[in-house]
Amino acid sequence: MNRKGFVFTPYTPPEMSIFDRLFDLFKELITHTSGDFDEAIDWLKILDKEYKLTTPEYTIEDFIEELKKRNYIKDKTEDGTGGSVITAKTERAIRQHALDQIFGKLKKTGAGNHRTKHSGNGDEQTGDYRQFNFGDELDKISLTESLRNAQINNGAGDFQSYELMVVEESLQSANEHGVDD
Repeated sequence: MNRKGFVFTPYTPPEMSIFDRLFDLFKELITHTSGDFDEAIDWLKILDKEYKLTTPEYTIEDFIEELKKRNYIKDKTEDGTGGSVITAKTERAIRQHALDQIFGKLKKTGAGNHRTKHSGNGDEQTGDYRQFNFGDELDKISLTESLRNAQINNGAGDFQSYELMVVEESLQSANEHGVDD
């Protein structure tokens, strides 16, 4: 018999080592503690007591040792008595984790397939110029063409009037001003 529809199964989390699960939590905690390693570990210990994140074979102390072995943390002092601090490798991992959280769910779409009620400014230049109008964006003014225009009209390139300034057309602004493609 051919059945159609959805089949629901219980959620099974992906297989991760204890280190990887603790490291994901650690990255969150170190972010929330502004890089304070000791405070992040204290929070991790509290979470471990409440949610049993570690096992008798792999403890928080084992996690800290593995962080040191993998160069995610280092001792503040040479003799190891001053506590630990995160390394540049950890900072990179935290930044990557943050980017994955922000952009991880975004999907690539084809060009022009961005549904919105508003049209953009358009950045494809047509190569055509028109006189500057109040309200035009200043970055659209063609400085070279405006100076050439001033030099031709005034001889010495003296800007006496905004009427000498020209704007380079983009496809969008050309359509707005009634210029055909």
